[in-house]
Amino acid sequence: MSEISPGERCDVLIVGGGPVGGCAAALLQQAAVRAARPLAITVLEPARPDEPRPQEAFDARVSALSRASERILANAAAWTLMPRERICAYERMRVWHESIGASSPDVLVFDAADANEPNLGYIAENRVIQAAVLEAFEANGGRILRGALAGMRITEQAAQVRTSGGELSARLVIGADGTRSAVRSAIGLTAETASYHQIAIAANVSTERPHENTAWQRFMRRGTLAFLPLADGSSSIVWSADEEVAAVLLASSPEEFGSELERHSDGVLGAVRLTSDRLSVPLRKLNAHRYTAHRCALIGDAAHVVHPLAGQGANLGLLDAAALAECIVAGHLEGEDPGALRVLRRYERWRKSETEVMALAIDAFDRFLAHGRDPLSRLAQRGLALVNRSTEAKRFFVARALGLTGELPRAARVQPVPINS
Repeated sequence: MSEISPGERCDVLIVGGGPVGGCAAALLQQAAVRAARPLAITVLEPARPDEPRPQEAFDARVSALSRASERILANAAAWTLMPRERICAYERMRVWHESIGASSPDVLVFDAADANEPNLGYIAENRVIQAAVLEAFEANGGRILRGALAGMRITEQAAQVRTSGGELSARLVIGADGTRSAVRSAIGLTAETASYHQIAIAANVSTERPHENTAWQRFMRRGTLAFLPLADGSSSIVWSADEEVAAVLLASSPEEFGSELERHSDGVLGAVRLTSDRLSVPLRKLNAHRYTAHRCALIGDAAHVVHPLAGQGANLGLLDAAALAECIVAGHLEGEDPGALRVLRRYERWRKSETEVMALAIDAFDRFLAHGRDPLSRLAQRGLALVNRSTEAKRFFVARALGLTGELPRAARVQPVPINS
């Protein structure tokens, strides 16, 4: 990471070099190099992660990556930089409500083979994704500054940015700095927020039975429990539990927690043993009223946060990154200022409608499948079995989960072509 020079300027400053911000940077840098139309792109990131050492234990912070996300990362030149031994392709999903048994024929089963797909997606550590996108960005000439945003002033010509390491100006600032976005606050963009009154508990576990490259998810009346397969044969769990339930689980001993996991998963993987610390995050939804302002744009969790039960948070963020990069590059090739509202508003109209539809669907799953007790909820719970009996319905849901439907950015639709081809 380099230092800020006096009077430094760039075309695009991305605040936050996590998986989403780093991917946006890598896509922009890749496109600029390919088009031979330079863009000075800088990433401001306070804590770049180290790549995992060989045989190092898996981190509990993982994401489910869709086919669209795989293609986006490939187009960012990052996919091949992610070590294969740290990524698990999952081939099946088994989803059921606690009102039926885990071995019931009414369990909803999605299988990649039935959808003519090689897999249903991948489970990867967030730090592996982040390390890869930042490496790809730097390899194509991108610049990473260590530091955090301290303040920002927008003028007609540029954004004047103060960081913990100095000052610089940018024609466009992209906020990829998470739920408590300093960029969003600095430019006065407001957001609708609400608590789910749940806490997500994440941890890694070993199980008596193999995970079979399968993602397992059980909806319960006080939350949702998912077992996600990891490449070393262990599993990552995400338990979105009502606050009072989560408090008991977090206070329990590792042995008690393992027993609760076995019981609440209906014993699908046998005995469960905790192999990592338990991480916990209060769950809140967030939807920024606007994703853009003059010379500023928000992506990922800075713009929207959804419930983790569908595993779509990272995928939505990577789609934001690809859509914004596409809009910026298209404008750049036509001589447009990357911070011009006419460039940014196209991105906002595109992604805001897509994310709001997904957020509504995910909230409905949480309300009717994980917490519902009324007749409509019972109908939705029985609907899992009906979907399981319909090949066409299952193909629809698989296509949606893989990110193969909707108005997709080009990077999510096509395989990359090498720059030197």
